[in-house]
Amino acid sequence: MGGQGNGKQVKLLGTWFSPYVQRVVWVLNLKGIDYEWVEQSSRDPKYRSQLLLKKYNPMIKAVPVLVHHGRPVLESLIILEYIDETWKNNPILPSDPYERAMARFWENLIDQK
Repeated sequence: MGGQGNGKQVKLLGTWFSPYVQRVVWVLNLKGIDYEWVEQSSRDPKYRSQLLLKKYNPMIKAVPVLVHHGRPVLESLIILEYIDETWKNNPILPSDPYERAMARFWENLIDQK
């Protein structure tokens, strides 16, 4: 993957089968951001890595977790906004405030239904 980050700066903790993780993967790829993939072996937290459980997401113990410069960002939609604000190339949200609000509305509706 070519991009503005490198695998040492950006890590993604996730499971390959999670749609929430996959949306983060799509945006990282869209923006050309290099990252290190850290597979979490199961939906069951007792099989998750200590990296996830003790260091990056001890409260929720869930994926995805994006780690940028050693700092974790949690929850897929928050991660997407963070990526879009940090790496300005190939924006994922429209520049018009109304269109951006509509995109967020549809994101929220899809997540809740």
